[in-house]
Amino acid sequence: MTDRYDVITIGGSAGSLAVITKILDALPPHINTPVVIVLHRLRNVRSEMSRLLSTKRTISEPEDKEPVKEHCIYLAPQNYHLLVEAERTFMLDYSELVNYSRPSIDMTFSSIADVYGEKALGILLSGANKDGAAGLCQIVAAGGMGIVQDPQTADFEVMPRSALDMCKGVKCLSVADMIRYIMGEIL
Repeated sequence: MTDRYDVITIGGSAGSLAVITKILDALPPHINTPVVIVLHRLRNVRSEMSRLLSTKRTISEPEDKEPVKEHCIYLAPQNYHLLVEAERTFMLDYSELVNYSRPSIDMTFSSIADVYGEKALGILLSGANKDGAAGLCQIVAAGGMGIVQDPQTADFEVMPRSALDMCKGVKCLSVADMIRYIMGEIL
């Protein structure tokens, strides 16, 4: 795997859990690049998401002001927007819902674009609303790479289709090709 990116950010909603699990399971156990996952989930119900995403590696929900570290997989905490600040620390935000969601994929992608620029990889998966599309466009505009799940393979195509409609320069890939891209096997 190449170290093309300083961060990999994956956003998804309905229908994305199985895909995220496949991606995480395919990553090498000692990947240097931090992975940030933003999933839409119910706000006022106890969540077992980190257990559902069980993989060979530990997944943690970051605390406010915690540094983004190599070798780590982070999951946006339930009912908080997850942002990355200029110092490459996390910020938890409890402001209004964005695209009916908190955490908002758009807000995380946007902050990642601002901080990491061309060293950011954003991946947008299955979902039933357009959250993430505008943020993925910001990653691409900042020189980073944007990938969407092929809408024909998504359980809910609205999210990846919205990004394809909004953004020039995003790659539309199957799940297998997304994994191959992350691993540096395809450009």
